[in-house]
Amino acid sequence: MSRRIDKSWVVIDSIEPFQSDRCVDIFVRPDGSYGFEEFRRDVEDAGLWTPIRYFSAVNYPSKEATLSAATAAVPWLKDALTRRSGR
Repeated sequence: MSRRIDKSWVVIDSIEPFQSDRCVDIFVRPDGSYGFEEFRRDVEDAGLWTPIRYFSAVNYPSKEATLSAATAAVPWLKDALTRRSGR
């Protein structure tokens, strides 16, 4: 688990692009707020997920609001969500 994802936060969704070298985790905090973080996975890092942005500090009121903000901030996320839904 990333240093930027507190152990008390629960990841409720993890979205990867086709290449599987990036990931966005959507999580919920104990106070009911939501957030997200983007990660990368490289051979040089022994395949570990490494945070590459600082999105996790922002609070959102719902999963939907979080997904909307993440889609606006992460260029590849919209395509990954579309592919995942089969559309």
